[in-house]
Amino acid sequence: MAQNSDSRQTSDLKLQTSRGLAPVRSVFDNGVVLLAKATHATPAVTISLAVRSGSAYDPPGAEGTTWLLSRVLDRGTHARSAADIAEELDSRGITLTIQITRHQFTIVCTCLAEDFEAVLSLLAEIVLTPSLPESEIATRKGEIITAIRQDDDNPAVRAGESLMGHLYPNGHPYGRRTKGTIEIVEGLTRQALQRQHAARFAPSELSAAIVGDVEPPRVRDIAERVFGGWRAAPTAALVLPPVHAANTRNRVVIPMPNKAQADIAYGFTAITRRDPDYYSMWLMNVAFGQYAIGGRLGDSIRERQGMAYYVSSSFDANLAEGPLAIRAGVSATNVERAIASIDEEIERLLADGLTEKELDESRRYLIGAMPRALETNTAIANFLQTSEFFGLGLDYDLQLPGHLRAVTLESAHAAARRVLSTRRATVVVAGPVSDPYVPEVS
Repeated sequence: MAQNSDSRQTSDLKLQTSRGLAPVRSVFDNGVVLLAKATHATPAVTISLAVRSGSAYDPPGAEGTTWLLSRVLDRGTHARSAADIAEELDSRGITLTIQITRHQFTIVCTCLAEDFEAVLSLLAEIVLTPSLPESEIATRKGEIITAIRQDDDNPAVRAGESLMGHLYPNGHPYGRRTKGTIEIVEGLTRQALQRQHAARFAPSELSAAIVGDVEPPRVRDIAERVFGGWRAAPTAALVLPPVHAANTRNRVVIPMPNKAQADIAYGFTAITRRDPDYYSMWLMNVAFGQYAIGGRLGDSIRERQGMAYYVSSSFDANLAEGPLAIRAGVSATNVERAIASIDEEIERLLADGLTEKELDESRRYLIGAMPRALETNTAIANFLQTSEFFGLGLDYDLQLPGHLRAVTLESAHAAARRVLSTRRATVVVAGPVSDPYVPEVS
């Protein structure tokens, strides 16, 4: 049996690689978008329901509203209690995951193909008619407050959140704390959650990606029955404030004297996901701070100099200009050396660009990783949701290798020069340090 399953999975993967994912896209009369993809490696189906209702949509002064809503949405509906929902899921061996990003509120689970219709109906009930019980809200608020306190005691989290706050100041949604603050969470009410749900959960804001051992025509029939009668006015579009790149170097120190190491967050605002330079920026960042053990940064700071517990860079393009951030964990005595080394690597990249070898290896790594990155139903559903959200097209999986192959040394170098500058960097250090980066004496 295992051999047959492995054989089917290999065959499915080869067929998918040659023909692409080729999902079937439907738009219902009420605006719900359905993305259906049949796979037959296992008798299972992944359901991903994404609503445009991430943390960026929190009301001003009520940061954390969406996060709290995500923790209580599945804790009861108008027809079922939290215990009823838990029993229904447990009896089918299902774990429900709710994820929050800046722009999306996503519910994901995987069930047996034979349970697909019943499970989709349950998820629709959770999305459309949550009861948001007061007792559950109180319990989840306590858990979130504990998590916020843990974040406040974590140098890496403090450095990262402070970097975002300085890159996106003046209340920009990207600079706000996703979980909110203790004071805000304590003051959130059931009525506030109900208002947020009513304001953001509408059929025009929902995309459903359903991937697995069920054919698209049946998926559409069931999904239309479940969601087709949903009526709610379209929600107001989110207008993001303009993002202004820093024009001077900014340094922030967060003293945490009882910690063993210091965490550095060093970053810039970069570009949007639909920017023509996206693929050049992506490949440049992979070579600079991700490939193998951390690209150039890892090779220099961690391997050759041996002064970082970790170091890497990340690039998160979004609807607005997302951040390019370099993160490192070092001993307090190495903070200045580590920052100087980051500066040196940036200056070298700006002066010389990538090498042909670096660009080729990073490109082959990304292209080669794609088939394996899309071999599970959940991974495919996530990919389809991302493609739908950014309007990348139903054949994006086939187009992506070509976009990466089109990146040249010159375009990667231009992308680096467009965003990186040691004179405009925002540098945050959290840990047993003081200003200017002198280790605290215990």
